[in-house]
Amino acid sequence: MKNVARLFDCISTQAQNPKADLLNAKENGVWVSYSTTEVHEKIYQLAVALLGMGISAGDGTTVGRDKVGLISNGRPEWVIVDLAVQLIGAILVPLYPNSSLKEIELILIEAEVKCIFVSDADLCGKVNTVIDHVPSLKSIFSFNDLKDCKSWKQLLKPITNADKEKVNAISATIKEDDVTTIIFTSGTTGRPKGVMLSHKNIVNNVTGSGDVLDQIPLENKRALSFLPLNHIFEKMCTYIYLFYGFSIYYAESMETIGFNMKEVKPYIFTAVPRLLEKVFEKIIIEGQKLTGIKRRIFLWSIVIAEGFELTGKSPWYKLQLAIADKLVYSKWRKAIGGNIKAIVVGSSACPVRLERIFTAANMVILEGYGLTETSPVISVNRYDLAHRKFGTVGPLIKDVQVKIASDGEILTKGPSVMVGYYKNPELTAEVLEDGWFHTGDIGVLDKDGFLKITDRKKEIFKTSGGKYVAPGPIENRMKESPFIEQMMVIGADRKFTSALIVPSFPNLKLWCTQNKLDISSNNEIVTNATVIALFQSIIESLNTEFNHVEQVKKFTLIQHEWTIDGGELTPTGKMKRRAILEKYDKEIEKMYTSDIDNPAVTH
Repeated sequence: MKNVARLFDCISTQAQNPKADLLNAKENGVWVSYSTTEVHEKIYQLAVALLGMGISAGDGTTVGRDKVGLISNGRPEWVIVDLAVQLIGAILVPLYPNSSLKEIELILIEAEVKCIFVSDADLCGKVNTVIDHVPSLKSIFSFNDLKDCKSWKQLLKPITNADKEKVNAISATIKEDDVTTIIFTSGTTGRPKGVMLSHKNIVNNVTGSGDVLDQIPLENKRALSFLPLNHIFEKMCTYIYLFYGFSIYYAESMETIGFNMKEVKPYIFTAVPRLLEKVFEKIIIEGQKLTGIKRRIFLWSIVIAEGFELTGKSPWYKLQLAIADKLVYSKWRKAIGGNIKAIVVGSSACPVRLERIFTAANMVILEGYGLTETSPVISVNRYDLAHRKFGTVGPLIKDVQVKIASDGEILTKGPSVMVGYYKNPELTAEVLEDGWFHTGDIGVLDKDGFLKITDRKKEIFKTSGGKYVAPGPIENRMKESPFIEQMMVIGADRKFTSALIVPSFPNLKLWCTQNKLDISSNNEIVTNATVIALFQSIIESLNTEFNHVEQVKKFTLIQHEWTIDGGELTPTGKMKRRAILEKYDKEIEKMYTSDIDNPAVTH
């Protein structure tokens, strides 16, 4: 990537090697491809239309630049709006499609959004509900054709060369240090913060991370995208695709990912650990249905995969791995298109067990780490074996510095670190000292230069006995059990450590059937004595890996999965610990007031 300073420079880069299928999505059940030429034409048409509506760079300052909102699932229109807004020097303010009405209202008011693009009727309805409280908001446009909302298509009118030159004259004045987007973080606690990211921030991250992806031997640069584009992880990866010559295919929804993979046959995609857990859960369920020799081979292949190491494999293990690949793993790959070379994982900790299993099956897991404030990648595992290590988030990417503070907090510095929090200089000063960003994460940088995250600084708690407990490592280790779907370790100012556990109900129901337990509802399962005994044995066996104060003394089985809609998870799948503590206050109190010898309390 030469002579690249702004994100929209991808337009001139793409023009040198145009593609017939630059952006792709399903429309009325049929895949529709947009060529490089078509995409660029729409970008300029929209840029001209926005200028005609009075959207501009204003006085050139971050506050003075007009803000354009965007709430949509991933689709070609998202990218087109983003680039059109960039070309005229305005600032994009993207929101999660599942944002609450209150969040939408707060963000639109704080950012003083002037116009907004939405994808469908539901989101149009949400914006219309709050529009009277957002004096700056003048227009709503929808990507889908709706009866009561203006279509974005009416903005895409033929333009002249003079129109294009006018847009180019404006874009020529935009500098790499200009803020291009304000991303409001969902946050596990408190009010969302507007993270200001400049072209330089994201471009530098695209270059550093793109060099990593460029090492992967891809026969065809085709990627499937399904994570929210308003999250900096997926947005930054999108620009890697746009700069490095990929074709992007957008999944219809989270529910259709598996089907869309079979259609698109992607070579790479990004994911969060939760998705991998769900995929593997389905693999296990299908495998458990097998009988006889097929079932024994399947279970054997799982054991082989769980023992996978990146180096030092014996000839005997390699032979077993090759047999397992031919008989079992090849079928897994075929189920997701057959071409997958690598899966880039971020957002939260990936269980090492899953890393081993997927990598053993020749679907290489490349786990990375970063935050919205760092654009986002700080470190990531590489495809080549010398720069990959299980249980870590990889080596640092180019131009990123890291140091570990005296209390273990990870501090980072470099051109990818944000400009600051929008209209919040006090909070900006609190997290940025001499250019070093305080991540709030605890970790270590090993002798080989690999970064390992051990916990969140704010999540570490102290028991009533004055001992500190880091819940993250305990939760991550115990979630490696196929019967534990979600888990939150508790114990702040308490006399011992306990946990709330959401079982993996599909796996647990299979286990119940195999053990001839005539129960079906989630409530019946979590209150069954035999099931409780199973979980007690799991907890006791894993407790031995932790010191006395970290060991889970009691647990409560929860019958409902924690979800974004339920309020227990952020839009990126992280636990909202405060919300969970409040929601299950009675269950938690019961664990600490009932007999200590009774290890399990169910709900």
